[in-house]
Amino acid sequence: TEDEITLFEKEMKEFWTKLKRIYGTDQINQTLALRDSCKDSIKALSEKWSKKLKEGDLMVDKIQEYSSEILRQNQHISESQEHLTEVKSDLKHEEEQEKDLTDSIQELKEELMKKKEIISSKNKATKERLEQLCKSKVLFEERLGLEIRRIHNEQLQFIFRHIDHKDPDKPFTFTLSINEQGDYEVTSCIPPLDCITEFQLKVRETNNFSAFIANIRKAFTALSYK
Repeated sequence: TEDEITLFEKEMKEFWTKLKRIYGTDQINQTLALRDSCKDSIKALSEKWSKKLKEGDLMVDKIQEYSSEILRQNQHISESQEHLTEVKSDLKHEEEQEKDLTDSIQELKEELMKKKEIISSKNKATKERLEQLCKSKVLFEERLGLEIRRIHNEQLQFIFRHIDHKDPDKPFTFTLSINEQGDYEVTSCIPPLDCITEFQLKVRETNNFSAFIANIRKAFTALSYK
């Protein structure tokens, strides 16, 4: 209220009047100047520390920003390391597959070389046998009335004549080849002989080709008298 304010102002005047009587005007002025100086110092320090606090806040923000960036970089590095590990694993797997493939190719090459050697050996044996048969051609033609012809697929055709006394020029033939196992094999016989399979097995066992030819001629001769 207005009365209370008036009373407060009156008390303050009385207080300053008593203070001036006790300490004097100069001392009070010095005290007030010291107070004002303290206020100015406190204000300056407050402003200084306020500035420092703001700078500190900025520094904290920068540190947090750097920390976040370092965290992101570490995460990126971790992901890159995981990807690198996967790539290394895939590369190792591919190297193992390449080694397995190389080993398989080498095995196939070795197997192919063995097969080539076997085929070459069989071809050589076949060629030697055919050459041996051709060398015997003149002998067979002179003694047995036999004609030998080389026909398709490296087969030999044997033609006997002078067997049928009624028709000396009538041909009795069979065709001979050498199979993949290197054995003699009769592929055709005209007229057919029931015993041709037996003769074939025997010549495979004995390798006596002359006896084989002679036996077939005898069988043709016996057939002509039936």
